[in-house]
Amino acid sequence: MPLEIVRHDITKMKVDVIVNAANTALKMGGGVCGAIFHAAGASELQEACDKIGGCQVGEAVITNGFQLEAKYIIHTPGPIWKGGENQEADLLKASYRNSLELAQHYQCESIAFPLISTGIYGYPKEEALQIAVSAIGTFLMNHDMLVYLVVFDKKAFGLSKKLFTSIHQYIDEHYVEEAEVTFLRVGRDERFLNRHIQEARNLQEDLEVKASESLAALLNQLDESFSERLLRFIDEKGMSDVETYKRANIDRRLFSKIRNGVGYTPTKKTAVAFAIALELNRKETVDLLKTAGYTLSHSSKFDVIIEYFIQQANYNIHEINEALFAFDQPLLGA
Repeated sequence: MPLEIVRHDITKMKVDVIVNAANTALKMGGGVCGAIFHAAGASELQEACDKIGGCQVGEAVITNGFQLEAKYIIHTPGPIWKGGENQEADLLKASYRNSLELAQHYQCESIAFPLISTGIYGYPKEEALQIAVSAIGTFLMNHDMLVYLVVFDKKAFGLSKKLFTSIHQYIDEHYVEEAEVTFLRVGRDERFLNRHIQEARNLQEDLEVKASESLAALLNQLDESFSERLLRFIDEKGMSDVETYKRANIDRRLFSKIRNGVGYTPTKKTAVAFAIALELNRKETVDLLKTAGYTLSHSSKFDVIIEYFIQQANYNIHEINEALFAFDQPLLGA
């Protein structure tokens, strides 16, 4: 199952388990930790944490969710940022990995993470985000779980300033807000207009006759369906089905529908996700999209951003989703 970045209150996520950015003493704190304690029922949750006694940085423990929508709460203390020379990256990665493994042990199918250590612990948001996406992505390549990375607002989101600026410039250069329209001015002479109206009616009648005659022939000459073209690309790229839908950030059940349904038409973001997973160039991407009735257009910011990453030969779907999220566009897969 995929990774999805969402802007939401983590205490209101309807998942099997939410993750608390805890302290090592497992005491109620501020920020995300305090919000989780309040929402779950502070006294009950603190009593459960006191029975555990504590948790080391990078490790993870679990309690009931009490008054939350989530059945469980996983508590993991992330590292305090001390300049990056004290194994902070390894410890932060361990927090995500151990939390995911613990969730799997408890047979959880969905989990919601905050951006661990980026609050009062001071971990730089951009680096913390990259570690979170890398650790979660690695886990999902070998396991099925729906994972949410929850940010409360855009200010808490750490997209690289350099990348943001570069994409912004590309959008400015290529995005066309409104297509230019050329208007044909005609005279107001009534006889001139009536003549053209009659010609148009005659042409319409001719087209209707020809259309009815050729419809059967056209139906017999349909191009490949999206499913057929996708499977052909998978074979040509030497990839497996599992590798493809994992890299596309697509649920295996959705992939099964596409594989087994020759006439299945995916959403545009799903079709683009497969193009990214297969590392298709722009021409190949448009070729795949056309089979589902889509294309890439400079009148869509979503399309321009996708084109930017294809031209950069950057097919990291999670990094692309970070950029799409930052520009308020639909995310790929998921």
